[in-house]
Amino acid sequence: MSLLPSVLLDGYRSFVEGRYLQETQRYRTLAREGQAPDTMVIACCDSRAAPETIFGAGAGELFVVRNVANLVPPYRPDGDFHGTSAALEFAVQALKVKHIVVMGHGRCGGIKAALSPDAEPLSPGDFIGKWMSILEPVAAAVSSNELLTSGERQTALERISIRTSIGNLRSFPYIAEREAAGDLTLHGAWFDISTAELWAMDNESGDFQRPLVDLDPEPKDSLAAGDPMHGVKDEPADGSEDALSEGAN
Repeated sequence: MSLLPSVLLDGYRSFVEGRYLQETQRYRTLAREGQAPDTMVIACCDSRAAPETIFGAGAGELFVVRNVANLVPPYRPDGDFHGTSAALEFAVQALKVKHIVVMGHGRCGGIKAALSPDAEPLSPGDFIGKWMSILEPVAAAVSSNELLTSGERQTALERISIRTSIGNLRSFPYIAEREAAGDLTLHGAWFDISTAELWAMDNESGDFQRPLVDLDPEPKDSLAAGDPMHGVKDEPADGSEDALSEGAN
């Protein structure tokens, strides 16, 4: 039996023969001098929304922590285990990052769970349910809005949760201090898996808007179905909005 899944070994071989070979000096410098990223990204552990892929980042450029639904808990220095808080402490106090980005994404399974608190837990420990209770007040408010469809409630909470996490970031004393001094900027972002749309949060209003990014008007590859920047409106063969993304949650 192989020590690792064959798909990982194939990927490793591709990495060594490709990117590592091209960037050997970068990796050796990072190993010798250590990392010094300017930006920390708090992202979801969903396999479809990897920050390094979305932002085209290379080794040493992003400090990333991923958890279910890209949440930041409130500052709580007690005796419990706090993985996200530990990553924040290291990023801000040791690495001195200049930016923290909370990046959510469309069709998030964690957000779906927050909107269905009465669903049967996946295990007796209900770790997901307890983790998503960070959003309990805002999730209840969104769930009770009968003017929204289920899809609209999903997207609304995905974005509201980003604002909630940014508020929780400010409960960490050293984050609030560095932000007040102008040494740290907090950002919110939301990524749509199906269309590759990236939305950024306006720090003054809290609204999400598309940042201006120069894109090739005629990509060399064939256009993806539903690409909003090219007006393509082809539907998947089964008629669903995004069968693959929906089925993965």
